[in-house]
Amino acid sequence: MSTPAPGLTSGAVARSLGVAPTTLRSWDRRYGIGPVSRENGRHRRWTPDDVAVVREMCRLTASGVPPAEAARAARQGASAPASAEGRAPAGDDPAPVSAGSVDDTPSGGDVLRERRGLGRAAVRLDSRALDSLLESAIARHGLVTAWEEVVAPALHAAGRSWETSGDRYVEVEHLLSWHVSTALRRMAPRGPGGPLPAATPHVLLACVPNEQHTLPLEALAAGLAELGLPARMFGAAVPPEALDRAVRRTGPAAVVLWAQARSTANHPLARHVAATSWGVRGARSRTTVLLAGPGWAGQTPGPGMLRPGGLREALAALRSLCGPAPAPDEGSCAAE
Repeated sequence: MSTPAPGLTSGAVARSLGVAPTTLRSWDRRYGIGPVSRENGRHRRWTPDDVAVVREMCRLTASGVPPAEAARAARQGASAPASAEGRAPAGDDPAPVSAGSVDDTPSGGDVLRERRGLGRAAVRLDSRALDSLLESAIARHGLVTAWEEVVAPALHAAGRSWETSGDRYVEVEHLLSWHVSTALRRMAPRGPGGPLPAATPHVLLACVPNEQHTLPLEALAAGLAELGLPARMFGAAVPPEALDRAVRRTGPAAVVLWAQARSTANHPLARHVAATSWGVRGARSRTTVLLAGPGWAGQTPGPGMLRPGGLREALAALRSLCGPAPAPDEGSCAAE
């Protein structure tokens, strides 16, 4: 990232660093992280040294360091504060996506800092930081742990901030969701093109009708790709007729139906898919249906259905349903 030219306005610096102008004003007011000189005593002008300090502030807060501590370290020219642990003091966060809103499950300090970092980068609308933090979390912890302990809690916190603030932070949740989706698709290796060979065990992924939340299914698709298990992703709000045709045409080993809310969980559809059969008479096959997501909570799975408790359990079940991984040239589930 290049240093902006001397004498730039706050707006120009914000655009260059990928930081919201309101965040710059907040940091200046609270922590003294701002331009030293002013033109004609009024207009704020940033020197290269001013920009270097705020860039370090961005780096530290993106890594999960509380803003007040990051500001002290940035002013001192330190590469990192002595301690990055602990929660931010009340009022230190520039917006409600705070450390406290995602620290629901006891985890290591690294995971907590990464959650905070994602939330703060999303609040700043800092696309570069989001890409870097997501890539680092997945590489460091692996997909399942990164999703369950870092990414999903950060998404839930952003959603709660939107719901409790009168839709003020919808852009924060949308930006974070976009970058999470991008990171998940980047990590999925590309398999050979063309249709799957006949009788290849594979997984069909779909949201139930009226369900728009696809990110958990995208995380599952990325996990299946890591395991070498073929999958077809149909995405949000799949109509029942389209799902029925897809199942009969492709004969999947498993169908994952995602429902975020009980209002969208479609039990008749799940029973229909589980009862659907295909193939020649005397050798007909049926698929196993995985009821995924909180919308199915409190319901006992019917015949031919499973209810996994999370991403890790869903991947284990799907790997079992695909059977032992054969040699790559056998055209079935690829070996790891």
